Amino acid sequence: MRILVTNDDGINAPGLAVAEAIAAAIAGPDGEVWVVAPAFEQSGVSHAISFVRPMRIERFGTHRFAVEGSPADCVLAGLGDVMADCPPDLVLSGVNKGHNVAEDTLYSGTVGAAMEAAMHGHKAIAMSQYFGPDNRGAPDEFLAARNLATGIIGNLLAKAAWADNRYGVFYNINFPPVGDMADVKGCKATFQGHRPEPSFGVIPQEAPNMRRYLWLGHGKGNAQTEPGSDSRECLNGYATVTPLRADLTARDALPALEAALGD
Repeated sequence: MRILVTNDDGINAPGLAVAEAIAAAIAGPDGEVWVVAPAFEQSGVSHAISFVRPMRIERFGTHRFAVEGSPADCVLAGLGDVMADCPPDLVLSGVNKGHNVAEDTLYSGTVGAAMEAAMHGHKAIAMSQYFGPDNRGAPDEFLAARNLATGIIGNLLAKAAWADNRYGVFYNINFPPVGDMADVKGCKATFQGHRPEPSFGVIPQEAPNMRRYLWLGHGKGNAQTEPGSDSRECLNGYATVTPLRADLTARDALPALEAALGD
């Protein structure tokens, strides 16, 4: 198996090394792992692409490249240039340092990379490690991802739905914030959660030079999301797997729209 690995935390991020190890285990001794990752951190860029400027790409090894662009750019570079003659069987994005659940999914460059791969007809999986008091600062902050990913991905490759629509399905995995594998409760199929309050807001700050700046702050609220959602179940100790698709059409609203436009 040939696997393309990318992320949004940058080519030197510790989670990328975890993803490479996961990919190597899945690819097997006769497989190949290729890395095309952002040269710098690109968290929060979602599915952005560098449409109005070129991307510099630099080779760091036989199968290792850094791109001055977004995670989606990296997938485009991987598919259209680096691996143009040897396309991947699977694209893995992550492992992100922090969860990508609920509304975070819409902002996530990790998810954006997997979405881009799926739009090109490739099997794609986004992976994120939830952080909390039990694993933040632990000797292995990615303990759950490191131990759970290969089994979950193996099941997805063997049994899950993929190209069942013109917009293929891709999967968003979030690993629970545990410091001991004994605290993992299992793995659940989940839907994208919705927090009662907006996920992001601005925090004003006045600098010493009297200029005004705005920081973005992330709110809390995973505990208030619905049971069965990615945000709630991952917080409660489960690895969560959410099927996603790039089609944003609100199909349930189409009948009402047709009625509204009928006159």
